[in-house]
This record gives sequence, structure tokens and C-alpha cells, in this order.
Amino acid sequence: MPIRTNRGRAAVYRRIWGFPLRSPAHLVGSAVAVIVLIVAIGIVVPHLLGNPNRSGPAPVRVQGADGTTTPLPSSATTTPLPTRLTAPLVQPTSAAPDPAALQVARQWATAWATHPAGITNAQWLDGLRPLTTAEYLPEMSTVDPANIPATRVTGEPTVTKSYTSSVEVLVPTDGPKLSITVAKTTAGWLVTGFDQAS
Repeated sequence: MPIRTNRGRAAVYRRIWGFPLRSPAHLVGSAVAVIVLIVAIGIVVPHLLGNPNRSGPAPVRVQGADGTTTPLPSSATTTPLPTRLTAPLVQPTSAAPDPAALQVARQWATAWATHPAGITNAQWLDGLRPLTTAEYLPEMSTVDPANIPATRVTGEPTVTKSYTSSVEVLVPTDGPKLSITVAKTTAGWLVTGFDQAS
């Protein structure tokens, strides 16, 4: 018998929507039914609509020097490209130290330790400028020469690490030893950094 009153329709709707809330078993059963329905729709709909890429992509053509075009083999167009680096980065190659790099390290250490009383930072930097990279000079501009705990180089530089494009050199002074990094640039060997070693 058809439902003719609004009160009758409301009662039927309440029974339908209230079904999952009657008991925990009804709630779990309703949730499982909804999940199964969503998965079934996800599987069936693509099959009904068909796969637009089923015929495959259009062949890629390469134009030769003589103006003719030739298609690439299908393996060349379907092979995925790697999305990340799989090989380790190339490590610097060890090499014998260049005597010119050692000479630059010694000259730089001498200029670093040379700071007579009253010298300004700009005057001190002028001595370092020809031996230092332009990128490292701004960092050296923050140094107060009066605070440098050395006045002269006391020995020959020794190599701690040597690569084809950079050398780490230890230079003794009458204060701390200096660990100086010298790199090969287009302008020759220049200092890219230093640290006071113990």
C-alpha cells in the first residue's frame, strides 16, 4: 500500500537512516557495506568507461639532418626515466699537492699574522685580498686585526689533505696553527677558508 502522508514517509526515512545506529553490529555491517560499495565502484567504472591510453601513445618522431623524420622504437618512448639520483656524488680525486698552493697558504698566513699596532681592517684586508676568493673576503672583513693571536709564521706549511682542485694546509705561527683551505680557481690558487687548529 503506498505511503500517502508526510508522517508515514518520515517514519520510513527514520527507519532507513536509523538502521546503522540501532546496535554496534548494525554500525559495523553498514560501514563494511559502504566500503565494499566504494571499492566495487572504483573497479567497475574504469572498465565500463574504457582505458583511453589502451591504444598507446602516438609514436615519437625524430627529425634527421636531411629533413626526414623517423619514428623512435616503442621501447625508447615507454622506458621511464629515473626520478632521483641513484649513484653517489662524485668524490674529489686525491692528488699530489701543488707547490703553488702551499706557497699561497704560506703567503696568506703571513698576511693574516701581519697586523702592526694601529692597522685598520681595510688595510689588513688589502694584504689578504690578492690571495683570497671574493666570496670569502666579506667574512674576513668582520675580523678585528688587534684580536689576532699571532704575529708571524714560524715554520713550513704541511699538507693535511690534497685533491686535484683543493688542498688543506697546516701553517704554524707563534700563536695557533692555521688550517687553511686553498682552492684552484680561474685566477689560480686562492684561499677559501681557514680555521685555528690546536
